[in-house]
Amino acid sequence: MSQTVSKPATMIGLTAVAIWSTLALFGTLAGAVPPMQLVAMSFTIVFTVNLVIRAARGEDLWTHLRQPAAAWALGIVGLFGYHLLYFVGIQNAPPADANLINYLWPMLMVLFSALLPSDAGIGRLRWFHIVGAVLGLSGTALIVTGGTNFVFRIEFFGGYLAAAGAALAWSSYSVLSRRFVHISTDAVGAFCGGTAALAWLSHVLLETTAWPTGTVAWLAVLGLGLGPVGTAFFFWDQGVKHGDLRVLGAGAYAAPMLSTILLVAIGLADASWVLGLACLLIVGGGLLAARGFLGSVQ
Repeated sequence: MSQTVSKPATMIGLTAVAIWSTLALFGTLAGAVPPMQLVAMSFTIVFTVNLVIRAARGEDLWTHLRQPAAAWALGIVGLFGYHLLYFVGIQNAPPADANLINYLWPMLMVLFSALLPSDAGIGRLRWFHIVGAVLGLSGTALIVTGGTNFVFRIEFFGGYLAAAGAALAWSSYSVLSRRFVHISTDAVGAFCGGTAALAWLSHVLLETTAWPTGTVAWLAVLGLGLGPVGTAFFFWDQGVKHGDLRVLGAGAYAAPMLSTILLVAIGLADASWVLGLACLLIVGGGLLAARGFLGSVQ
């Protein structure tokens, strides 16, 4: 059955982007918690909250675990695979360089959307979708690198490769989710549980445990689980299954912009002309990519 692009679903997906902008803030306030441990704690929180909500509704707590193998594979590759590859990337290459490579995922998402069959309801990929995504990537490059040049160094090839893998994992997850519209968004709770289990295993094998210290750090971890590593993934699922993937891809570049603005607002980063120019590129690119969407989508 042919699908249609939903404007409300696209806006819900963009809400996830706004929530992701708090990731750097909460991650900073959480302190020196190892990255995979932080992922494990955050996904444990969202999985637990999801179970509590389902219990309060009187629903079968384990129904959402009974999903097709293909849906489980996609969910785990998307949620766990992305985070694992991302952190391997920033730990084995200069973080700014790895983060920039990681932010190829919105561009890949826009391009991959053209590979979906016609019944996915996406429509043709137009020049303004691509140009908008390129402008967003350019703005994000300014934010991530501070305006300095990216210099490829062979000794960091493994980290670059992992970051590229993260970009491929998340863009593929986002686009392929379109083929699983029959799977309820409630299933994201199950995928979060599977991701938490794998993240705990990875933490035990690869890291030394270090718990948050102080009330603020613990509240930051809770904020991660309820926000950018929680609610946001449910919103994103709605967006990529029923919204405009091209607009979501270009709009995703707002996350690093809003994140940096938030850090500046609370005094954890400094404002600069680079940030101002980046904002113009990202906002302009997002509006350009949404040119057809704003007036025509139901």
